Amino acid sequence: MVKVLGLGDNVCDIYLNQGVMYPGGQALNVAVYAKQLDVQSDFLGVNGTDEVAEHVLRTLDELGVGHSRCRRTRGENGFACVTLIDGDRVFLGSNKGGVLQKTPIKLGQDDLTYIDCFDVVHTTNNGFIDEQLPLLAPLSPLISYDFSYRWNEQDRLERVCSYIDFSFLSCSELSEDETFELCEHVYKKGCGVVVATRGSKGAFVWDGARVYRQPPYAVQAIDTMGAGDSFAACLLVRLAQALKSDGKGRWTDANYRAKILPPALADAAAFASKTCLVHGSFGYGTPVPASLKTRIKEVVS
Repeated sequence: MVKVLGLGDNVCDIYLNQGVMYPGGQALNVAVYAKQLDVQSDFLGVNGTDEVAEHVLRTLDELGVGHSRCRRTRGENGFACVTLIDGDRVFLGSNKGGVLQKTPIKLGQDDLTYIDCFDVVHTTNNGFIDEQLPLLAPLSPLISYDFSYRWNEQDRLERVCSYIDFSFLSCSELSEDETFELCEHVYKKGCGVVVATRGSKGAFVWDGARVYRQPPYAVQAIDTMGAGDSFAACLLVRLAQALKSDGKGRWTDANYRAKILPPALADAAAFASKTCLVHGSFGYGTPVPASLKTRIKEVVS
C-alpha cells in the first residue's frame, strides 16, 4: 500500500462567522486527504499544548492518521482566523504557525529512517522545513512542496527547487501565458514537475516535456478551504499508486508520464470538488474555546 507523509504545518482555522474552529494546515490536510483516499498516512509536525493542539491531535486519532513522531512544545498551536464570502475562505490573520515557528522541526537520523519508509512526503512554505530538504532528497520518497502564493520569493525557489520532485503553485491571478512562464521558471530551477492550480480556471502542469491542463469540476461551493491541498493529495496518491505498480524508474520516461498524468489529474479535480462541499478543510469543527478570544482579537486587529 502507498504511504504518504505530511511534514510541517498544522493549525486550526477559526471561522469568525461561525464561532467554530476546524483542523487544517497544508501538510496536515494532505495527510488527512490521503487517508480519505484509502492509503496509509502520517503527519509529522510540531504541536502546542493548548486546546487548539488537543483538537488537532484528537481529530487525527479519530481519522486514523498516525502522528507518533510529532513534537509537543509548550505554547500556542498554530491557528488562523478566517471568514467566508460567497463560499470563498478569506484569511484575516494568524499567529504565524505558533510553536512551529519558534521551534521548527529538526530531523534526526531516526526521523530520516522513518521518513524513508514512505512513498511520498509533502511539505509546504509554512512548514519551516526548507533547511531540512537536503536531508530528504537522497531518501526513497518523492518529495512534494507547496509554495502556495510564495513562488515569487526567488530566494525560496533557489533553496528549495533542486531538492523536490513536485511543486504546487497557487496562480489564480495569472494568465495562461504567465502561468506557463512561471512553471518553466520553477522547472529550470530544478523541480521535476510543476503544478499550478488556478481556481475556477483549473490546473496547469509542466513536466519539461508536455503541458497538461485539467479543467475544474464545477460545484456550488460552500467553502473552498483545502481545495488546493485535496487536489495535491489526490494527484500525488494516484501517481504513487501507478509507480508502485509499474516501478518508480518509469517516472523519468516522458511518454509514461503522459499516460498516467491525465487520469490522475482528472481524479484530483473530482476529489477537490468534494472538498468544497464541507466546512473547513475536512470538517471536524468544534466551538472556539473562550480562552482564545483575546488572542483572536490581537491577531485580527
